[in-house]
Amino acid sequence: MGDEMKLMMIIVDTECREEVEVLFQHNGVTGYSEIPNAHGVGKSGVRMGSSAHPKTSSMFFTVVEADQVAPLKKALCSYCDACKKDMRMILWGVEEVV
Repeated sequence: MGDEMKLMMIIVDTECREEVEVLFQHNGVTGYSEIPNAHGVGKSGVRMGSSAHPKTSSMFFTVVEADQVAPLKKALCSYCDACKKDMRMILWGVEEVV
């Protein structure tokens, strides 16, 4: 493992969750956590899983080596652009994993 690690939070339409899992596998991501059916309001609109606002999001968290970020970001952005799906990605530096 390299010295520099990143925590990635990826927010996508829940309907895209399986493709994100496949992209993780193809890009060497060996572990992640998912919060399915997340509710919220943002640039992509209201997502409450209700009759009025039926869509939801899935949030994925993974810690990867810094050199894995660029290829994973490219793969996720390419998929979301091709499918015209909204995606948000937030990166944090990781000081320590215990």
